[in-house]
Parts: sequence; C-alpha cells; structure tokens
Amino acid sequence: MGTCCSKEMPRTEAYAPSTGPGSSTARASEPRVSVTKVEPRIVDELVLELLSLIGTFVDNEEESPLSLVKLHVIADKEEGWFQVVSSLIKKIPLENPLGPSAITIAFDDCPLPSKEQVIKLMEMLGLSAMRALSGDINVQVERNICVILGCIADKLAGPNSIAVLTEETLDYMLSFVMFRREPRIVLYALIALEKFAHTTENKLTIKARLDAEVDNPLMNLEQHAESADFTWRQVGFCAKWALDNLFTVPGRPLSYETADMSDINAILNTQDVSEYLKISCDGLEARCDSYSFESVRCTFPVNFGVWYYECTIITPGVMQIGWATKSSHFLNHLSMAPAKWHPSEGYGIGDDLYSLSYDGCRKLIWHEAKPSPVKDVDVWQPGDIIGCLIDMNEEEAIFSLNGQRIRTCTNLFRAARVNQIDLTRNGFFAAASFMAFQQCRFNFGTEPFRFPPTDRAFGNFNEFGVLTNDQKRVVPRRLELEKLRSTTAKENSCTLCYDADACCVLEPCKHRGFCSLCTSQLKECPMCRAAIVNVTTENT
Repeated sequence: MGTCCSKEMPRTEAYAPSTGPGSSTARASEPRVSVTKVEPRIVDELVLELLSLIGTFVDNEEESPLSLVKLHVIADKEEGWFQVVSSLIKKIPLENPLGPSAITIAFDDCPLPSKEQVIKLMEMLGLSAMRALSGDINVQVERNICVILGCIADKLAGPNSIAVLTEETLDYMLSFVMFRREPRIVLYALIALEKFAHTTENKLTIKARLDAEVDNPLMNLEQHAESADFTWRQVGFCAKWALDNLFTVPGRPLSYETADMSDINAILNTQDVSEYLKISCDGLEARCDSYSFESVRCTFPVNFGVWYYECTIITPGVMQIGWATKSSHFLNHLSMAPAKWHPSEGYGIGDDLYSLSYDGCRKLIWHEAKPSPVKDVDVWQPGDIIGCLIDMNEEEAIFSLNGQRIRTCTNLFRAARVNQIDLTRNGFFAAASFMAFQQCRFNFGTEPFRFPPTDRAFGNFNEFGVLTNDQKRVVPRRLELEKLRSTTAKENSCTLCYDADACCVLEPCKHRGFCSLCTSQLKECPMCRAAIVNVTTENT
C-alpha cells in the first residue's frame, strides 16, 4: 500500500470547508488548512504523491489518500483552485501511463469551478492558435492542458459550457487536430472537443469549423486507426468514433457500413456494454474516455471445455481483462461514503464472485474485489499480448503475457463451490474493464493467435460463435437512440431494456415488469431499492 503524505499543511488563516448535506466537501477527516498561503512547492508535492498512489490503492474500503483530501480543501477557494490546476498542468509527467487519469481524479474531486473561474483560467493560459502552433511547444504542458479542458467540458454543461468554449479556446484545440503535430497532444485535444460537443450548441459550432476546412481534419486522422504507432492508433480510433457519432460528414459512409464482418462470429456485445465505452466498427476494439470505470463482455459464452483468447494492449494503464458471467455486475460508480476512494471508481471484471481478471499495469489478479500481486512479470506495454485461457475440465484459468505464464488461478471455481454457485449455468464470457483513456483490441480467433497454449487443446470463440448480420452491426449510439425514440414498446416489454418480455416478479417486494436478463443483473429492486431475495417467473 502507498503511504499518504506526512507533511503538515500550514495552519495560518485556517479554513474549514462547507459540510452541507449535498456538499462533496462533507468529509470529517479533512484537515483544517490554509488555502491562501500554501506554497506552490507543497501543492506540487501533493499532486505527484497522488499520482504515485493511484497505482497502489487497490481496496474499495481504503480511505481517500490524504494528498487528495488536502488538494480538495486547497481548491475550495478560488486562489487554491488555480494553484491545483496549475500544478496538475506543470507536474504530471508525460510518460507515466496514469498521468491523465490522475488529472481527472484530482480535478473531479475538486469543487465545481464557476464559469468565471474557468474563463479566467483560459485567459491566464493564453490559449490560442498561436500558442498551439508555437515552435518551442512543451508537449507535457500542452497535453495536460488538453486533459484539463476535457475535465472542464465534463464538469460544465449547457450555457456554462457554451460560454467557456471561446473562439480562442476552440482555435487552440482545433490547431492541434488540424495540423497533426505531436500525437500525444492531438489525442487529448480531440477528446476535449468530444466532451465539449456533449452540449448541442458546442457540437454545432465545432462541426461548422471542421466542415469549413477543404479537407476535414478528422477524416485525415481516422486513417491512423490501424497504425503501428500506438499513440497515433488511439488518435485514429477517436477520430473515427467522432465522425460516426458527433461530427458526421455528408457522403462519408458510417464505419459499420464498410466494415468486413464476413469472417467475424464473436464480438464485444454492444447491447451489454457500459454506457460510455467506445466500441470499434468491427466489434473487436474498445476504449474508455469516461472518468468512470467501464466494462464489456463478448457475445459468445462458454460453459464447458477449454477456451482461449488474446488481447493486444494499446495503452499501458489500468484495465482488468479476463472472464465474467451474466451474473457479474457492471457498476461504473460505487455507492460509498465520501471518505472512501478507489481509483477506478466502480465495479469491474474481477470485482465479484463471478469474475476473474488480470491488471498488468498494477500487476494484480482480481477476484471478488480482492487483488493478488503478481511477481516476476513485467508491467504491460503497448503491443503486449495478454493470453486468457479457461479450462472448465480442470477448473483453472491461466493468464499469460507474451506467452509467459503469469499464474494459474483456481479461486474462481473454489469460491463457486463454497457458495454453491453453478458458474457454468450462464457460461463464461471474455470481458474487460477500463479506467479512463485506456484501449485494447481482442482476438477471439478471427486472426491466428500469437501465443497459443501448447499444453492442451482448446477452442476459440470465432470458430463456434454465431451472429446474424444484424447482430454484427456496431451501429453508432446516436442511431440506436433515434431508433429507440421511434419505436413503440410492446405493452408487456421490460421496463429496463424495452426489448424482452417482462416475466419476473421480485421477492419480497412483489414489483414486476422486468425481463430475466435484466433481473439477473440486479441486486436491488429498481423501484423501491429493497434487496432481492428471490425471483419468480410468471406467464407472459
């Protein structure tokens, strides 16, 4: 475990944050600290300490790092907020894979800035096309500014978001996107534009600027989607997603319309995915740019025999890759006391009885939300191949890194026996969870495996999977929403998915109106929040 900062904060002009019922600052453990005379050196140390702790905090029940608490208190005053943001920009290093996530964690925990604060920040930074195109650009600083802009866009919605997207700020972000300089800046400038586009007026403003160019810069960037340079590959992925979902171009086919799916029989399940996860048009690559922990399962379940798949690491940060069942719960935010903190802020693969995963950034195997450290293996890097094998005959799961066995795990099956759970009833799915700004690509057998097991025969999902042409279509989310709005739900359809028939009654509260698939993922009644003790089925 990491240790929190032991330095005492200055106590002159002490300030205690507000503790109203709805305040995010209502934390009994927060120290009384000075927020007007904090030395910049101390804020810098707290920022770097928080970064170092993100990789070591692994327990949902651990209290917030003292460094995060102190940064929160400092930022509760306007001057302190500028200090914290300035330190995040200057001090978060470029090469640390958790750097952008550290910015989002610190920024998200700080009090909500006012529109005036944000505009003042933009002016202090001098954002403009001239700054973006400067010859002596500092890649670390500009990358971090773009991450901050994305955080601001997420924090401020509606009129406030429109007000802070000034012409100068838009010029700054678009200059990186249009002139394709340093990919690490281009990537986060593009993500920031996506987040500003969550407000319709901003989206129209950005789209008009892109459309005014002779060659739409996003169409140039999307060509990098299969680049061997993994940073440019991320840029290409995000550009393609933005063109499909936000900044459409007349005459450009949507990606799913041109994707060759003829030999693909198992993909990531876009109907069973967390809200903000981005899925590639062929259904085999996934990326998270949300600040919550997002998860996905594949379409093909296995409930007997030996199976194997591989995953190519595109980004080296926190992901949990492995196995899950239909009973695994995907919750992207934990309901925890304010004093509790977890860097992933949610339940992912490996955080319950029904799933198991490997996190190669922190070198941990996860099961039942309990991490088990792994030794004698390298931290994963872009281009590395994670192998995932499950053998239900021998009751073991094996993870490997570039062909090197990491560990053979039996705890998933052992826990099932102790709790009298039939794990094979609903089958196992390949599955993964993603921290912010992480991406990987799955191989379910569509291509030859790089490091196949040699000690046993195994099956691959693509050989045995079956998908209809409609199921293979990875349609942009906006089209799915439009279809949903135009579709009249059946009278007896499930009130959660509006797809399958409602056939389940929750006990003991007796509330009904849910299908069996949605019910299998519930722990509490959506209507009254009573714990679900049993589920009965009624004729439909």
